[in-house]
Amino acid sequence: MTQMTNDERRNWMGVLARAGAAGITARLDAAPPLPPHTRLRGPEIGLTMLRGRAGGDGAPFNLGEMTVTRCAVRLEDGTVGHAYLAGRDLRGAELAAVLDAALQDPTRRPALLETVVAPLAATQAEARSETARKAAATRVRFLTMANMR
Repeated sequence: MTQMTNDERRNWMGVLARAGAAGITARLDAAPPLPPHTRLRGPEIGLTMLRGRAGGDGAPFNLGEMTVTRCAVRLEDGTVGHAYLAGRDLRGAELAAVLDAALQDPTRRPALLETVVAPLAATQAEARSETARKAAATRVRFLTMANMR
């Protein structure tokens, strides 16, 4: 089995963070059972400051605060999993942290990627595609004065 890369972990954590408890739970029936874990932190709800930049490259400014939920767990083998999710999803943060830890194990990874992460990623890609399709239907094309000559 190959060693996990940071990009792979970033990808599965992004999918899990966007899925929430309902999405993850719906996929866990087809997955192998999750290993027992101990909570290291949380799950707990807090705030984080969002920063922006005027014009994309100007001076940074505080845009506002956003609610986040975080959780950290340790499996019996010592593997630690972390999760940060937008919003107030306590169960989703814990499930994402447990899956993060389980996915770090090369023996568990293929089954979990196939039964949980890949279907969630496909559902999220389909939702993004649908949103883009609806936005494209409202697109207005303006003619400039240069094109009218």
